[in-house]
Amino acid sequence: MSKPPTLTLPRGARAYRLATARGDFAVHDAGEPRAGTALLVPGFTGSKEDFIALLAPLARQGFRVVAVDGRGQHETGGPREEAAYAQEELALDVLAQAEALGGDVHLLGHSLGGLIVRAAVLRDPAPFVSLTLMSSGPAAISPAQQARTRMLLDALAAMDMEEVWQAMRALDPPEAADAATPPAVRDFLHRRWLANVPEQLVATGRQLLDEPDRVAELAAVPLPKHVLSGTVDYAWPVPRMDDMARRLNARRTVIEGAEHSPNAERPKETADALAAFWHDCRAAGAGPDRPVSRFPG
Repeated sequence: MSKPPTLTLPRGARAYRLATARGDFAVHDAGEPRAGTALLVPGFTGSKEDFIALLAPLARQGFRVVAVDGRGQHETGGPREEAAYAQEELALDVLAQAEALGGDVHLLGHSLGGLIVRAAVLRDPAPFVSLTLMSSGPAAISPAQQARTRMLLDALAAMDMEEVWQAMRALDPPEAADAATPPAVRDFLHRRWLANVPEQLVATGRQLLDEPDRVAELAAVPLPKHVLSGTVDYAWPVPRMDDMARRLNARRTVIEGAEHSPNAERPKETADALAAFWHDCRAAGAGPDRPVSRFPG
């Protein structure tokens, strides 16, 4: 999971519930849309706070940035039934969020969020002017992470959320020890885990295990695309993301010093790369009918 470097919203940002045709979603919202609006969708076990360090630098570059808790995540909540978290349902939520924001939207998904936003774009690219897949690959996660995810699914079937949290912490590598995490962030990660709807975790965990390769479908969508990652990734090997970018004819950005969460690990460099891509899209008048090709670059 991403560990936000801070939990303090930047000046001018606000937390509220975004009303949509598919319900209300907890969001962080910063900036004015002088250069456009960006919708940021978090990954498995994540939340809007994963993007908190991107809000100020992107707002300074002229973007309205809206990071969302998806259905069943953290402060949004959701029903206690797995069918509510089918990928198609989550994709429809993203489309409803974009509609509620209005105008043309730059769409970004991190990790599992990349699979969800891909499904949204494949269903209807019209609300979007670009798509960024951050630390998200072409299909199911790596074999090692599949094994870890199956362990989690088994644990969720047998234990309550607190018991699962304690079991996960026992499996963390030494470098992920709580002593290296600020107490406020450590407490937040615990609270966030307990706030997740278990059925959401089960349904989306299975998506990570079973996701087919839909890159060819996405490549046929006339929308400018961007694949961004760190130099190391445990969920999808970086060479797989390189290949996905080539197949998509997408801009490819690798953030030095970052791993699976460049949004939290190297936020300034990540924000600069995102803003550059989005500004280029605007300069080219890009959208569903006029894509921008940016691979390599």
